[in-house]
Amino acid sequence: MEPNLPDVVLWSIPAFVLLTVIEMVSYRLHPDEDAAGYETKDAATSLTMGIGSLGFDLLWKIPILAIYMGVYELTPLRVPVLWWTVLLMLLAQDFFYYWSHRGHHVIRILWACHVVHHSSEKFNLTTALRQPWTSATVWPFYLPLIACGVHPAALAFCQSANLVYQFWVHTERVGKLPRPFEYVLNTPSHHRVHHASQGGYLDRNYGGILIVWDRMFGSFAAETERPVYGLTKNISTHNPLRVATHEYAAIARDVRAADTWSERAGRVFRGPGWQPVPKAGAAGAGEGVGAGTEASASAPVLAQATASAPATASAPATASAPAAASAAPAPERTP
Repeated sequence: MEPNLPDVVLWSIPAFVLLTVIEMVSYRLHPDEDAAGYETKDAATSLTMGIGSLGFDLLWKIPILAIYMGVYELTPLRVPVLWWTVLLMLLAQDFFYYWSHRGHHVIRILWACHVVHHSSEKFNLTTALRQPWTSATVWPFYLPLIACGVHPAALAFCQSANLVYQFWVHTERVGKLPRPFEYVLNTPSHHRVHHASQGGYLDRNYGGILIVWDRMFGSFAAETERPVYGLTKNISTHNPLRVATHEYAAIARDVRAADTWSERAGRVFRGPGWQPVPKAGAAGAGEGVGAGTEASASAPVLAQATASAPATASAPATASAPAAASAAPAPERTP
């Protein structure tokens, strides 16, 4: 029997609208010159991307639901939907969300989907609505939950709850919370770091509801200096179609320009800023990065997850793990 669970996103829409209006008014009444704030075209683009994602998600859900239901029917396991099992499912979904989110930062073809969410140079509640139109790359990360007997409808509920929680962390109007909350939960402070483009902030704080996964797996960074939002190479467009597809286009250009099959594979499956080792006498390794690419050249592969700090080119200089030998240092975002 399919679980009868509420549509969390639908019920939250009035709260989304109210909180966004309150935030906009707060900037009018108490402007902050250092904050990214609002810009009409940027906010409109975020809203357009959010509305578009709803339509495209309906298309992606058809084959994904078929796969999930097939796996669910094959497994002999069943997780009943009770109040305490729902809490456990939320915890497990948040764990797999962490790995999905991390994977979408360190594998370029996955980053091409997720880069949409990071493409705004503003950081406000409308930024939370800037969602990709190609989210079909997310589903494999949750197959273990389905294989363990979690009904696809229960998984969808947990994903919706996670998405709704993350809405409020996209704001500069909330400072740091009391230490116990900051230690356990993903907060606006932690998520500002995640959206920042400074070298020491890149590829950090992947958690959805909980920040403890980042603390456990070495990807946590506290907010110290004020973040600068956007990509290391901003795309400077408000065209929704370009926002949705610019990184796929950059991958295609790089693959066409590649000289070998190993380089072509690297352009697709390695980190967003990966560069092949230059041949003797060849031009420097800094050439050829696709336009609009956020650099995280030697970001860790998932197998290196338990390292004390991720071996990213964007990590602070004190990180103990060396950058991958085959990758050139990632270029910083130009102010």
